[in-house]
This record gives sequence, C-alpha cells and structure tokens, in this order.
Amino acid sequence: MNPFQYAILRAVPRVDRGEFINIGVVLHCQAEDYLGAALAIDERRLLALDPHIDLTVLHAAADAVVRACAAPVGTARENSGLAIRFGMLTAPRSALIQPSPVHAGMTNDAAATLAHLITSYVEPPSR
Repeated sequence: MNPFQYAILRAVPRVDRGEFINIGVVLHCQAEDYLGAALAIDERRLLALDPHIDLTVLHAAADAVVRACAAPVGTARENSGLAIRFGMLTAPRSALIQPSPVHAGMTNDAAATLAHLITSYVEPPSR
C-alpha cells in the first residue's frame, strides 16, 4: 500500500455565495510517481445553481488542471516535481474552480483510486 493525497475540485459560480458543486479530483501518489486529475462536470446541476454560469470558462479552467497534471507547464518552479505541482494545484484560492482541503489515504493503484474518488465524491448519487 502506498500513501496518496487528493483534493476535490469544486465549481464555485459565485464566490460571494460560497455555494459549490464537486466537479473533479486531483490525486498525487509519490510512491507511484503519479499526479492525475479527472473531471465529471454535470452542467445541469451547475446551471440549476447559477443559470448565468459561463460553462465555457468553467470547462477551460477545469481542463487546465487536468493538463497541468499530465505535463509540465509554466515556470521551472512549477515543474520541479509532482509534489510541488500538486501543492500549487490544491492551494486555496478564490476563483471559479476551488480545491477542497487536502485529504490522505492508502492505495495500491493510484489511477484506480482516482476513478473511485470521482464515483464516490463527484458523480451525482444514483437513485
């Protein structure tokens, strides 16, 4: 078993209201040299929360997180290691996409754990 850290990505259409919908997960597992993000954006739920949300901007911001996990981007400091990149992606911010606090766990397969976290914490509950 290997330790990992993750944060849930939240869409916060109106920061002043503090309301959010979970849209993704960022996961880092140092032992597996893994940094990944996955998204499950439910546009209907977001539009119910804020009918004026710019879904194009939201998708662009969320996709940027996925791309930042997949390949180095930006300055040398941002790319000096997966742990630093994870820290930068999960740093608190007041923006359309906000990370939850960082949580920890144990895994034998980081990619499978990322998929499980998306199902558990992001996708709407089954009825």
